[in-house]
Amino acid sequence: MLNLQPTPQAFRPIRLRLLTLAVALLSLLPLHAQRTLIPFNSNWWFRFSHQVQKGSGQRVELPHTWNAIDALSGKPDYKRGIGNYTKTFFVPDAWRNRRLFVRFEGANTIADVFINGRHLGQHRGGYEAFIFELTDKVDYGKDNELLVRVNNAEQLEVMPLVGDFNFYGGIYRDVALLLTNEVAISPLDYASPGIYLRQKSVTHQRAQVEAAIALTNRNPKTQTVRLEVEVSDGTTMVCKAQTNVKIKPQTDVQMASVPLSIRQPHLWNATADPFLYTVRVSLWQGQNKVDELTQPLGLRYYRFDPNEGFFLNGQHLALHGVCRHQERAAVGNALHAADIDEDVSLMREMGVNAVRLAHYPQSAYTYDKMDRAGIVAWAEIPFVGPGGYGDKGFVDTESFRENGKQQLRELIRQNYNHPSIVVWGLFNELKYFGDNPVDYIRELNGVGHEEDKTRPTTCASNQAGDMNFITDVMAWNRYDGWYGSTPATLATYLDQMHAEHPQLCIGLSEYGAGASIYHQQDSLRQPEPNSWWHPENWQTYYHIRNWDILSHRPYVWGTFVWNMFDFGAAHRTEGDRPGINDKGLVTHDRKTRKDAFYFYKANWNPEPMVYIAGKRCRLHHQAQTDLWVFSNGSEVTLSVNGQAVKTMAPNDNRLCTFSIRLQPGLNHIVASCRHDGQVMQDQCDLELAE
Repeated sequence: MLNLQPTPQAFRPIRLRLLTLAVALLSLLPLHAQRTLIPFNSNWWFRFSHQVQKGSGQRVELPHTWNAIDALSGKPDYKRGIGNYTKTFFVPDAWRNRRLFVRFEGANTIADVFINGRHLGQHRGGYEAFIFELTDKVDYGKDNELLVRVNNAEQLEVMPLVGDFNFYGGIYRDVALLLTNEVAISPLDYASPGIYLRQKSVTHQRAQVEAAIALTNRNPKTQTVRLEVEVSDGTTMVCKAQTNVKIKPQTDVQMASVPLSIRQPHLWNATADPFLYTVRVSLWQGQNKVDELTQPLGLRYYRFDPNEGFFLNGQHLALHGVCRHQERAAVGNALHAADIDEDVSLMREMGVNAVRLAHYPQSAYTYDKMDRAGIVAWAEIPFVGPGGYGDKGFVDTESFRENGKQQLRELIRQNYNHPSIVVWGLFNELKYFGDNPVDYIRELNGVGHEEDKTRPTTCASNQAGDMNFITDVMAWNRYDGWYGSTPATLATYLDQMHAEHPQLCIGLSEYGAGASIYHQQDSLRQPEPNSWWHPENWQTYYHIRNWDILSHRPYVWGTFVWNMFDFGAAHRTEGDRPGINDKGLVTHDRKTRKDAFYFYKANWNPEPMVYIAGKRCRLHHQAQTDLWVFSNGSEVTLSVNGQAVKTMAPNDNRLCTFSIRLQPGLNHIVASCRHDGQVMQDQCDLELAE
């Protein structure tokens, strides 16, 4: 039988040529070379554990998941087990006097790492970065084999236990080799950058910042080093400080502190002005610079008020937010930078200025994009309740509790310097039944405050009771008008909560309704959420009514639509196909913006626009119909078949409702709006059945 599938040995000549080139380039580095980051995503060999025959498997590039297809097929029994990733790489003799690490941005859920057949370490948690040192474990001047066994099977000791999303398996984020000197800024502090820019005091007149720096020394003797910290605004150095430090021998993490003071700081001001300083930390031994690393610094101050909402840099800021999962059609959660760029671009087009990155830590690149776009971010750990499953999100065992604390420390330390992050989320939709999570939530809250004294904690709750009064601020998951109620009950609920607990800072962490762009109806009827019929116009109506309620309640500190994008949820059997949660404002493939997207764009994005809702419902059976038009202009004129019907001003939610009469056959509809002398138009054709 002819085997056309390539084997690992088939890539050896190419691999050796590439590695020889890399060695040649690295040999040009000076004796006291600083850190070197080497991408490590190419030419991995993947096989499942049940594939035992020689040569089985396939060549893959990272990021990779084995569930890109089966988890999106609508079958909840998609593959959850062990996948093996193998890579052979050459370690040159020139690296003997350096320290060598391998750093993973994320592998779901448990990763066991082996070097040349020997177990190197294990990481438990699918959404944070982790790192292992290879220095004493590799063979220099030879090929070495790295094996990563990734297990996404159900675990009762690792968060999350359940959730209304797919548990994709694989090394689904980037991997890199890291070379440092014996003395370096430590990469071993929970895989963080090793630099924590603690904003002690920030005003428009002065910013006081403490640069806390983790140092490492593999030398058997104490080493004296000089730390230099420089702050630049892109063109000019605005602050410089230094200190001398003695690092104890064989130390992985020793903290040093350098105070910084910046006069008349340029503040990070969300989407209006997401200004970032660059902080450069350099490590010197005598006249030799032995390490250097840069981090972003966005100076800002903010607060939450139980009556007036969120304030940034002394000014009220209405947080117009969405929630986002790190996955999409065809690739699962193995995203590339271009995928994240597109997501952020769509958010900004709609006018989003806040995001809940649910239900787990997302990639460093995602947080970087939020910093640069000025999108205020809620980051959280994957402590998640049932989400439609019959099992629980909390099991009261010591191993589970320790894993949650580990993941919270990783989340905070790895992302401490991102100015976009304003809250750390501790849980989502937990229940009291059985093992009660309240005491553990208090424990997590203590860890959050211990790790970061500058940011408040928050939660997303759908239960009454004690758990809602532990975090510094809180938010509700509400689906009034979708799950068996009407939108009006949201107003009643929020007002009652605010009246009964006036000290509580209340947000709305989730609200949404499902919609298929293929399900159209010419009348307004509320569907059954778990049915195969999710008409788009009900989602539009749902958001019109919910936003009318929320936009008139300033005490709600932030609102987050569930969800910005449709996403995979294998257990769901509803909408136009199984396996999809279709509450997104944009389809899973990012190709189609639903009508509700344009409703929020009219409300949140000041760029002039006009949009006719319901244009995908081409066939109508009743001559008299109401037509919704969204616009942020001063007046909108609607014409039918060339005849102007009416001109009206949008209401305070940027909505015009026109009552029109269709003629039998095809009707051409045009909505027009003037802005600064220019005419904007949207148009569609609607057919009345004869």
